[in-house]
Amino acid sequence: MPKKQLYKISFLHLNKVYEVYANQVYQSDLHGFVTIEGLTFNERSTVVVDPGEEKLKSEFEQVKRFFVPMHSIIRIDEVDKQGTAKISDAGENIAHFPSSVYSPGSNDQGKKS
Repeated sequence: MPKKQLYKISFLHLNKVYEVYANQVYQSDLHGFVTIEGLTFNERSTVVVDPGEEKLKSEFEQVKRFFVPMHSIIRIDEVDKQGTAKISDAGENIAHFPSSVYSPGSNDQGKKS
């Protein structure tokens, strides 16, 4: 039986870096988006609870599939073992990709100087 694929996805949302684990990641039919589905979380039988992972669990509790804009994806890794899903501050090393290539009023096509 083939081993089930597992992906670690890091993406930027509201100046936070989300790291989640999912079984499927693929280009969406919605132009410019990546589809993430089959989220997995560590199921521990210990008393110790990670508040960051619990926050993610509750945020994505009823979500079967979600879409992330391609420019928000930081990294996608195929991994062998699942780690802890978490939310962390973006910090200074991560910058937003420009949301618009063209600024309003910059359309100078067809104009002569």
